[in-house]
Amino acid sequence: MFGYTEEQIAQFGLSFGVTAFMLYMVFIIIQLARESKAGKFGTFVLLLGLGFGLVGFAAKGLIKFFLSGLGE
Repeated sequence: MFGYTEEQIAQFGLSFGVTAFMLYMVFIIIQLARESKAGKFGTFVLLLGLGFGLVGFAAKGLIKFFLSGLGE
């Protein structure tokens, strides 16, 4: 498709698409905290609890990158 291989399209989707989705999820969590009038501590708890999965997903990618010999 447009001179790109399936692997290149998948890599682009995983790097930029998932990153954009994760940033959108953070926006949703912050919006939820605002609408519920959670305050500073409540916002922190929401970000910690709901954002913990996002941090784990990002950490998994970094761990795989470093264990594979820095991208070799």
